[in-house]
Amino acid sequence: MKKILLSAGAGLLALVVVSGVEASAGHDQHTAAAPMGQAGKASEVTRTIEVSMHDNYFEPENLSVSDGETVRFEITNQGGLVHEFNIGTAAMHEGHQADMLMMVQHGVLKGDKLDRSMMEMDMGNGQTMKHDDPNSVLLEPGEQGEIIWTFAKTANLQFACNVPGHYQAGMQGEISVQ
Repeated sequence: MKKILLSAGAGLLALVVVSGVEASAGHDQHTAAAPMGQAGKASEVTRTIEVSMHDNYFEPENLSVSDGETVRFEITNQGGLVHEFNIGTAAMHEGHQADMLMMVQHGVLKGDKLDRSMMEMDMGNGQTMKHDDPNSVLLEPGEQGEIIWTFAKTANLQFACNVPGHYQAGMQGEISVQ
């Protein structure tokens, strides 16, 4: 996979291209019925995987885990932009991208920083822009986060950054569940 740097102009173009996508209601739908596993327990972790997020690629680029394995992901944003590490299927990422676009449109996600105070605001429909699903972490440049996940056998699992334009620029990787 090529390591692609997303310039400011390309980022703006990508934002314009996806701006017609309608935002969906809430983040919980992206983990609720997924046959991909569940939040894991720290006491059951069998392995730790360090993940670095850059502008616009991950290190490592692909992952391999075992069915039933509980993994601790230690994630560091080494890029100059806000990035997300999100475990899901391609369809889940597609749906979540609409939520992320809504965060940009409402001023929560601002390129290289997050306005966390706005994440709790009611959007008028009982939904917030809270980003706290157990399969995902959203980090500003220099921040670190952690996900503990127990994997289930599934096809076509990915990790990705769903900040507008990042997934499309190649900020995604495959997770092979054996």
